[in-house]
Amino acid sequence: MISPPFAQAVSRDNICKSTRFPSYCSSVLPGDDSDVHDFGRFSLRKSLSESRNFLNSVNNYLQRNSDTLSVPTIRALQDCRELLALNVDLLANVVGTLNKTSKLLSSLKGDDLQTCLSTVLTNFQTCSDGLESSPSVKNDLLQAISDGSKLHSISLALCTQGWVPRERDAESRQPRRHPVSLTGRLPMKLSNRNRAVYDWARSHHRGRKLLQVGDESVVVKDIVVVSKDGSNGSFTSINDAIAVAPNNSAASGGYFLIYVTAGIYEEYVSIASNKKYLFLLGDGINQTIITGNHSVGDGSTTFNSGTLIVTGQGFLAVDITVRNTAGPSKGQAVALRSGADLSTFYRCSFEAYQDTLYTHSNRQFYRECDVYGTVDFIFGNAAVVLQKCNLYPRLPNPGQFNPITAQGRTDPNQNTGTSIQNCTVRAAADLAASNGTTKTYLGRPWKEYSRTVYMQSFLDRVINDPAGWHEWSGDFAKSTLYYAEYANTGPGSNTTGRVTWPGYHVIGATDAANFTVSTFLLGDNWLPMTGVPYTAGLV
Repeated sequence: MISPPFAQAVSRDNICKSTRFPSYCSSVLPGDDSDVHDFGRFSLRKSLSESRNFLNSVNNYLQRNSDTLSVPTIRALQDCRELLALNVDLLANVVGTLNKTSKLLSSLKGDDLQTCLSTVLTNFQTCSDGLESSPSVKNDLLQAISDGSKLHSISLALCTQGWVPRERDAESRQPRRHPVSLTGRLPMKLSNRNRAVYDWARSHHRGRKLLQVGDESVVVKDIVVVSKDGSNGSFTSINDAIAVAPNNSAASGGYFLIYVTAGIYEEYVSIASNKKYLFLLGDGINQTIITGNHSVGDGSTTFNSGTLIVTGQGFLAVDITVRNTAGPSKGQAVALRSGADLSTFYRCSFEAYQDTLYTHSNRQFYRECDVYGTVDFIFGNAAVVLQKCNLYPRLPNPGQFNPITAQGRTDPNQNTGTSIQNCTVRAAADLAASNGTTKTYLGRPWKEYSRTVYMQSFLDRVINDPAGWHEWSGDFAKSTLYYAEYANTGPGSNTTGRVTWPGYHVIGATDAANFTVSTFLLGDNWLPMTGVPYTAGLV
């Protein structure tokens, strides 16, 4: 195995040159020569300490000023409190892991490490962004925000150099067999009791038959039912069903299945970080519908405007529609926000306008889903692959244009980006029926290292500007972003008139392979347990 750079003792200033903030790095790290592991551990402990201090500052600020702060400011600080608490947990776990070894990790564990630290930086950035509309508060916390952002970037850089292998090992490239049925039913393995509950619910509510039993099936350890009429002791609220799910389940134990029968559920569903390996199963798109209308226009934050919000690891959703009905005039209004690592969405529909699908952080996979929206309607900073999905730009407000994606990568060491593979991009009915003056683009760079790839997808005439991509503001991010297209088809796929930004590329199969499920998400190691079909490499 190749040794990491700076495996031997090196000066603080030399190792700091490998980070984005050399001067600040030199002011933080100890002055004695050391190797990348000792420097990395020191920086990581400093990140953890600063995160705890910043969390305390936010809590104190809320307590001291709750009577004078505006409601939007209080909500932004509450978002910060949630995000910083997640960071404390993530960093504590990483410190515990890296204290035990100075060797390169396996590819799988290295990807876990890089994902954790990428998410820490994303969480911190989301907190900072949320305070933009409250300049007096942000000024009071400005030093902590500036220092924290630099410190987390330095920790990510040093830990990536010290522990993450530059080449994938054989274990991560090993194809895994998975239990996908050719009948279109999701294979599930249930006990006799759980099967009886499922069969009763299906027959009572005339749900579609989704159960297929076999030796290689998705393991379901327990099942509860949600129905509008509450018959036979079932729950009438999705959140009430989530509350009875066990906390901190392990993947090996199987899923806690919540079967949500057909109906319209007007509730804001939240799946917290301690509700792991939870499986939300509906009766189909436009049959099981979760709906809400929170928006920035009505006083919510973007971060907490979601109708469905998920942070619990290993979340799986199948055959459900999630809507935000705030409309195009209410600004940012999220249907789904996922910050759940290893989360999977299959045959789901996400319907809103601006900021529909918030792929906030961690590793995510979407298969055969529909996404409807207007401005930036797929955004965030997860490592995410959308495969065989339908993306439907809708009619925005007069004078607006539609950028489909707004990817939020802020650091070159983050293993994040949006990969859109074998999808279809086509105008929604309202946009198709309009006079055709609305411009729709593949994306725009929300953050400095924005990364989005479209490959092997059908781009209809709705991509109606040959440039294909739109700037955010002036020259911002044009040389640091990574936008790419590979082997797309359709009237909107011609690349001859595309933007000439340094960060834009028309790529070949070798580069495109870096953004497949197997390589970008290491999906062969976690998607098989979901039973969801996927293409591991290029189509």
